Amino acid sequence: MKKVLFILGPTAVGKSKVGIAIAKKYNGEIISADSVQVFKGLDIGSAKIGDMQGVVHYGIDILDADKSFSVFEFVEYTKKKIDEISAKGKLPIVVGGTGLYVKALTEGYNLGGVERDDALRSELEKLAKEKGVGALYEKLRVINPKMAEKTDKNNAVRLIRAIEISLGKGQKEQQKVEFDCLIIALNRPRDKIYADINLRVDDMLKQGLIAEVEGLRARGLSKENQSMHAIGYKEVLDYLDGVCDYDTMVSLIKQHSRNYAKRQLTFLKGIKNCHMLDIENGTKQVYQLIEEWL
Repeated sequence: MKKVLFILGPTAVGKSKVGIAIAKKYNGEIISADSVQVFKGLDIGSAKIGDMQGVVHYGIDILDADKSFSVFEFVEYTKKKIDEISAKGKLPIVVGGTGLYVKALTEGYNLGGVERDDALRSELEKLAKEKGVGALYEKLRVINPKMAEKTDKNNAVRLIRAIEISLGKGQKEQQKVEFDCLIIALNRPRDKIYADINLRVDDMLKQGLIAEVEGLRARGLSKENQSMHAIGYKEVLDYLDGVCDYDTMVSLIKQHSRNYAKRQLTFLKGIKNCHMLDIENGTKQVYQLIEEWL
C-alpha cells in the first residue's frame, strides 16, 4: 500500500517551510492542497512559495484564473500524482490548509463519480448571473433536498457541482481509500497565529497585492470567478470598486483571514486519525511520528 504523508494546518502556521524540510530529508515530492494556489496569477494573495529549494511541487499554477476547480478534481489529480511520485520511489507529501480536499481524499468521500459537464455548468452560471445564487440553491433543493441541506447556499461553485452530481448517473458508493496515511496538522497558540496573519497581510500589500488584483481584473476577472472568491482578492476588488476605503479593506482581509484560520483548525480536528501537534517549540514531535510511521 502506498504511503502518503499529510502536513496540514491553518494559514500562516508554517506548513510550506516544514513540508520542504521533510521532503528534503525523506526524498519526497509535494502536492499542494490549497484551493487558491492552483490558479495562475494568484501569487501574492495566496502566499505562493518563492524558493522551493529544489523540491518538486505539484498542484500549483495548474489552471488559468478564469477556470474552476472542484473537490472531485482535486482528488482525481492528487491520486494520479501520488501514483507517479510513488512509482519513482519517492514519498508523496500533501501540504496545505484546505481541509475539505484532504478529508475527501483520505475518507473516501462520495463525490458522485460524475465528470464535469461544461454545457450544464454554462447554463447554471448563466442562471446565477441572471437570477442570483439563490436560484441555484432552489434548483438543487428541488432536485436533491438532502444535498441542498449540506451545501452552502451562498457558494455558487459548490451549488453548481452539487447540481452536476445530482443530475449525473455516476457511482454513488463511498470510495475505498487505498493509502497508508500519516496525517499531521501543525498548530501554534492562536494569538501567535493571528499576529503572524496580520503581519503577512501587511507584507502582501507591500509586495503589491493591489497591483496583482488590478492585473487580474484587467484580464476580465471578477467576483463571478471562483478564484476571486479567495480572501484578499475579494476585499481588494471591493476597494477598487469603491465599496470600501483602504483601511477598511486591510482590516477586512486580516479579520477574514483570522476567521478562516479558526475554521481550518476546527475542520482539521474533525479529520479521522489526524495528529494535532503544537510546533511552538520546534518540530521534534513531527519527525518522531514520521520516523515511527516509516
